[in-house]
Amino acid sequence: MSDPKVLFVTSNRIGDCVISSGVIREIGRQLPGARITVACGRPPAPFFRNAPGVERTIILDKKKMAGHWVDLWKQVAGIRWDMVIDIRGSALSYLIPAKRRVVYNRSWETGLRKVEMVSRLTGSETPLDPEIWLDDQARAEAAAVIDPQLTGGAGPGPIIALAPIAHQPGKSWPADRWGALVEKLKADPRFDGWRFMPVGGPGDRPPATPALEAAGERGIDFVGKGDILASAAAIDRADLFVGNDSGLMHVSAALGGPTLGLFGPTEWWLYGPWGPKTRTAASNETRGQFAPIEDLTVEHVYAAVLALHADFIAAGKPGTP
Repeated sequence: MSDPKVLFVTSNRIGDCVISSGVIREIGRQLPGARITVACGRPPAPFFRNAPGVERTIILDKKKMAGHWVDLWKQVAGIRWDMVIDIRGSALSYLIPAKRRVVYNRSWETGLRKVEMVSRLTGSETPLDPEIWLDDQARAEAAAVIDPQLTGGAGPGPIIALAPIAHQPGKSWPADRWGALVEKLKADPRFDGWRFMPVGGPGDRPPATPALEAAGERGIDFVGKGDILASAAAIDRADLFVGNDSGLMHVSAALGGPTLGLFGPTEWWLYGPWGPKTRTAASNETRGQFAPIEDLTVEHVYAAVLALHADFIAAGKPGTP
């Protein structure tokens, strides 16, 4: 018998791909030896390069008149799939031959956190923890950018990664406040010797600039320096992470590092970072209520960063109560 074939249709967005990444392991549990094809958007595609069981990634570049779905159908319709998992709920999943289909629809939205919802969708009795599959290539690409910057300026030291952009309206904390936050942290004795590393894509330079300027010689520039897996490897080098509600926030949480997510008018109780070392700071901390992210003050975020430091950095130092 040949190895089972599975098609996993996932998101165009990095964050959603990370949230649902536990599905990859679950496929292997349900169908040992499965050969997995992933269909996703271009930005998250490198994310699956080293994922277990994934033998092919099909990039879905959005086209007019749903042309991207037609292109995907042409590539997968001739294969007899043992399972199709589609978290985008597309009609495509009903138009290709499959022994079993797991297709998202709105009835699955029952108020559970998104990780839990996707886990139940696939039949898992326990939450499927998100996972990042770093490889040597990603680590080398991150090191090539970070290490030369660590040898200059203030020299090596602990790193706090910052993700000052989110690609949906209303989710980005104002750029000038990132600069103000860095200034406050630089002046705090608890962050003596720390380096400040903004991370983002090629288009994230403007919102990252105030933080880099405030960091001065203690800054590490990882904005537009690599794909999502290289950025993940850079975040993995950090001791703390602070970011908007974005894909990079979910990456940090999935890597297991102390992670603070900043939220405005989005559901932090559904989309907050997943994991034991994660926290959120929201412009409105009452579940079910919202406020503009501009209502989230520098003082609020600064206090949340100090609390993250106290819980996961200071608490691990010898002699610290």
